[in-house]
Amino acid sequence: HSDGTLTIWNIKGQGKPFQTITPHGKQPKDGKKPEPCKPILKVEYKTTRLGDPFMILSGGLSYDTVGRRPCLTVMHGKSTAVLEMDYPIVDFLTLCETPYPNDFQEPYAVVVLLEKDLVVIDLAQNGYPIFENPYPLTIHESPVTCCEYYADCPVDLIPALYSVGSRQKRQGYSKKEWPISGGNWGLGTQSYPEIIITGHADGTVKFWDASAIMLQVLYKLKTAKVFEKSRNNKEEKQNTEIVDEDPFAIQIMAWCPESRMLCVAGVSANLIIYRFSKQEITTEVVQVGQSTPPLPLSLSFSPSPPLSICRVRSTPLKQSPGYQVELVVQLVWVSGEPPQQITSLALNSSYGLIVFGNSTGLAVVDYLQKTVLLNLGTVELYGSNDPYQRQPRSPRKTRQPSGDSNCSLTTIQLLLTVFRYCMFVYCVYSLSVCVGALPLCVLFSTVLLSVCPPRGANPLDHRDNSFSRSRSSSVTSIDKEAREAITSFHFCETFARKGDSTITPCLYVGTSLGTVLALALNLPPAGEQRLLQPVIVLPSGTLGRLKGSILRMAFLDNTGTFLPPAFELWYEPNAVGADSEERDKARKRRPVSVSPSTSQELQESQYAVVCSEKQAKVIALPSQNCIFKHSITETSFVLRADVVQMNIGNCVACFCANGHIMTLSLPGLRPLLDVNYLPLTDMRIARTFCFTNLGQAMYLTSPTEIQRITYSQETCENLQEMLGELFTPVETPEAPNRGFFKGLFGGGATSLDREELFGETQAGKASRGLAQHIPGPQGLEGMKGAASGVVADLARARIALDERGQKLGELDERTAAMLASADSFGKHAHDMMLKCKDKKWYQF
Repeated sequence: HSDGTLTIWNIKGQGKPFQTITPHGKQPKDGKKPEPCKPILKVEYKTTRLGDPFMILSGGLSYDTVGRRPCLTVMHGKSTAVLEMDYPIVDFLTLCETPYPNDFQEPYAVVVLLEKDLVVIDLAQNGYPIFENPYPLTIHESPVTCCEYYADCPVDLIPALYSVGSRQKRQGYSKKEWPISGGNWGLGTQSYPEIIITGHADGTVKFWDASAIMLQVLYKLKTAKVFEKSRNNKEEKQNTEIVDEDPFAIQIMAWCPESRMLCVAGVSANLIIYRFSKQEITTEVVQVGQSTPPLPLSLSFSPSPPLSICRVRSTPLKQSPGYQVELVVQLVWVSGEPPQQITSLALNSSYGLIVFGNSTGLAVVDYLQKTVLLNLGTVELYGSNDPYQRQPRSPRKTRQPSGDSNCSLTTIQLLLTVFRYCMFVYCVYSLSVCVGALPLCVLFSTVLLSVCPPRGANPLDHRDNSFSRSRSSSVTSIDKEAREAITSFHFCETFARKGDSTITPCLYVGTSLGTVLALALNLPPAGEQRLLQPVIVLPSGTLGRLKGSILRMAFLDNTGTFLPPAFELWYEPNAVGADSEERDKARKRRPVSVSPSTSQELQESQYAVVCSEKQAKVIALPSQNCIFKHSITETSFVLRADVVQMNIGNCVACFCANGHIMTLSLPGLRPLLDVNYLPLTDMRIARTFCFTNLGQAMYLTSPTEIQRITYSQETCENLQEMLGELFTPVETPEAPNRGFFKGLFGGGATSLDREELFGETQAGKASRGLAQHIPGPQGLEGMKGAASGVVADLARARIALDERGQKLGELDERTAAMLASADSFGKHAHDMMLKCKDKKWYQF
C-alpha cells in the first residue's frame, strides 16, 4: 500500500485481512497504528515446504531515512533483511524451483534490475550474498576516457591476465554458480585472442577479453594508488583548476602485448610505466632525477615538486600480482605555469624506451636506467633545416604586452618570414589571376593584427582545437607555426638517413604541421652492458611532409610485408634462482629479419607508410623517394588511421569526421572501401574510435556501450553463425500430482481441494447421514427428530449429483481438448526432431 503497509489475505477468508503489518514502521508502545512509511512498490509472496514463506518487497522505508540508498527487503519468519542497492530499483523477480503457483515455490534467488546494473541475490545462504556477475555490466562504473583494441594477441596473454585478475575479486560472493542458464552463445569464427583496454576517469585501466561475442573482465588496474590522496587544501585546489574534475583520468595508453609492458598518460601530465609480474612485491620510493625545459619533468617514485597536481606517494607501495609500477614521470610546473597535456605516447620493450610529446616538444626516457635521454622542443628537432625559420623558445605561455609597447625582435623576424611566404603566394596568384595588390595587403594586415594587436584590441585566440581549427594547408597563423605539437611516434629498425646502407634502431616523429622527423638510436649490447652504458639519441633529418597532422606511421619490407616494431618477450621480473637464468635468456632483442638489398638501383629495401589528416604517402627507403600518394579527403579530415593486417595483406584504415570509413591498399594506396558509416556527432566517438588487425574496429557509442564493427568480408559472411539464441527448448517441469484421495485426506491448500470438490458451494448440501457428523447431546431422540428430514435431503442430494454430473461432463470435454492440444504439440516436436536430426552439435 502507499502508506508502507502490507495486508495478507486468506483466499477463503471472511472479507477481512488475515494480517496487516508495516515492515519498516515504528511500533508505538500505546498500541496505536505505526507511522506511515514510503509506498511499497512491489511485493512477492513465496511459500516453502518446510518453513515460513518469503515476503520480498521494494520500497516501504521510513520517511526519516533521508539520503538512504534504494533497498530491497527480504522477510522470512521473524527475520527482516534490508539489502541496499547502488542504483534505483526498476523491477525484481523471484526465482523458484517450480513455475506452478499451486505448489510450494521454494524460492532460491531474487533477480533485481537496477537502473545501471543487474543483481542476483542468493536466498539460500545466510546473509543473502549476491552471485558473482559474469557479464560486463560495469563498463561504465567510471566514465571511459580512452580505449584500445588488440587482435591476434599472444595465446598465453588472456590466461595470464585472468589468473591475476581472479585474485582481485571481492569477498562475500555466493559460493554457487550464476543461476540464469537460458539461451546459447553463438560460435565465433575468430580463432585468435582479442583484448580491449579501457581507460577511465578515476584512473582505472580495465582489460577485457573480447574473443567471444560477449566481453569478459580480465584484470583491473588502479593507477591512482601511486599518488597521494588529495587533502583539498587551498593551494592544491588552486593548482588543479586547469585540469578536469578527475585528476587521475587516463588520456593515452601504450601497450606491448608480447612483453606485457604498459604505459599510461594521465590528464595531469604524468606517465606511469608498469611491468607484469605474477609475484607480490613491496616497492621502495626513490627519486631518480629531474629535468628542465623545454619539457620540465620529474622522473620520480617519490613526492613530486610542490606545484605538481598529483604527488607521488612517499611511503612504500605494496603491489599485488599483476601490473606493478616501474617508473613514474611527472611534468612539473614552471614559474607558476602548468605543463601542457601529453598528446602522443609510444613504448618499445626491446629498446627499453618510452617517448612522449605535447604541444611544446618531446622527451625520450630510458626506463631501464631510469634516465632522460632527450628533452627537446619541436623547433630544435629541425636544427638548421627549419622550413619556417623559427627561433627556439620556452614552452611557457607568451604574455601579452601592455600599453603602447611595440612588437619584439622575435615577432619582427616572424613577420619577415611570413612576408616572404606571402610574397611567394602572391606571385603565384598574380601569374594565374591578374589582380592588384589588395589580397596581399589584406593577408599581411591580418597577420600583423594577430601578432601585434593595436591598443585596446582583443588578442585573437589561435589555440589549436581538434575539431574547430582550420584544416587549410596554407599557413595563416604565426602561433600555429611557432607551436608545432608532437602528434605521433613510431619505433622501427630502418634507415636513419637518406642513402644509408644499413638499418639501425630509429624513432620517427610526426608533428601537427605534417612533418616526419627521424631520430637515430645508438643502443648498447643486450645484457649487463645495456644497464651500464648510455643510450644515445640523435636527430637525423626530415623524411617528408604531408598536409595536416601526422596520425600514423608504419614500415613494410621490399615485398610489402608489414614490419612490426622490435619487442622483448615477457619474462618474470621478480624471478629468483633458476628462474632468473631463464629471465636473462629471454632478455634478448628480437632480431630483424629484413636486410638491405645489394642493388639500390633495382629495388628499395623498405617502404615507410605515413598517413595524415588529409593524405597518405608511401616513401621508399633509403632513397626517401615518394612512390605512392593519395589524397584521402579535401572537405573533411581523418580522425583515426591505422595500418592493419588482413588475411590477404595489409591496408590503411581511416575514419573521417564526415563519417566515412575508408581503406587503402599497401603499398599502392589504391582505394578498397569507402562507406558513409557514421557522421561525427559526438566527441566520444572521435576520442575512442580505433582499428585493429583482421578487419575489426570499435568505439564508444554512448557512455555505457562499446560498439564493435567489422570491415572484413569473411567476418560479415559468418555473422549469422556468430549470433546467439535467447530462448532454448527445455523440458517443462512436471506439474504437481494432486490425486483424489490426496486432495481428500491430506496435503496443503491448493486450487483444487476437498472443499471445492464436495463443498456446498459447488455440489450443494450433502446428506447428513452419509457425509456429515452431527455433534450434540440429543442422543436417540435427537436422531429421530432429524430422520424426518432425510427424504428431503436425499432429494436435494440427487439434484446436486445431477449438477455434479454436468460439471464432470464439462471436465471430460476439457480433458479431451487438452489431449488434442498435447497431440498437436507432439507432432510439432516430432517435426522439430526431424528438422534437427542431421545437424551437428556445433550447428545448434
